[in-house]
Amino acid sequence: MRLSERLETVASFVDKGSIVADVGTDHGYIPVCLVERGICPAAIGMDVRPGPLSRAREHIEERGLGDRIQTRLGDGLEPLAPGEADTAVIAGMGGELIIRILENGRRLWGDVRTWILSPQSEIQKVRLFLWENGFRAVDEAMVLDEGKYYTVMKCRREGASARPAPGLTEAEVSSPGLPAAEISAAGVPTPGELRYGRILLERRDPVLRDYLEKELEKLSAIEGQLGASGTEKARARLEEVRREIETAKEAYDAVR
Repeated sequence: MRLSERLETVASFVDKGSIVADVGTDHGYIPVCLVERGICPAAIGMDVRPGPLSRAREHIEERGLGDRIQTRLGDGLEPLAPGEADTAVIAGMGGELIIRILENGRRLWGDVRTWILSPQSEIQKVRLFLWENGFRAVDEAMVLDEGKYYTVMKCRREGASARPAPGLTEAEVSSPGLPAAEISAAGVPTPGELRYGRILLERRDPVLRDYLEKELEKLSAIEGQLGASGTEKARARLEEVRREIETAKEAYDAVR
């Protein structure tokens, strides 16, 4: 089966022999691919919408995989019982929704060993939530797929929950303007790590480098527009953009 670049990356993060639960399975491409390729002996595709789930079921039956891939209707991780899967895929949705799904699925944190996540927005909030709750990224990738950049994270929970150090609020931790040295001293991920990913930065990932080049161009253009405006609202936004530029420049210097 041919998958998009993003879904191929998601599939590549699944360990051979895993039982996967795919949240928001849509057409069921991930479960079908993993079972057909012999990566997973069985899988569960779940979706909150009956229409996509019906298409997934048809697709699974067409491939003759109905005895190995189950489909379940429900919100997030609700249709999954403890012990049914050791890997969960949550991809192709916004960061806030992924956080909600993880939060509502706490009962499964001890049973699901590997979490493969691909937020389409607010990725720094997702990374902060993971860090606060004892999850650790063991692999990351950034891919360019049909003109859009996507990040895929493979995470495992280490057990004890982490918490920001006293005196650092969630807003401060996720702010691109907080000095990296101050955060590191407190044991909190830096703004650059939250926004762009520690593993990608350490690897000097070439796709991340390309993304940062474009991001800096975009932010510089916004900075110029806001600087010419002169309104109070523009001045406040200008400070935010300049902090974002500072974080992006630090990240770009790290991957060059």
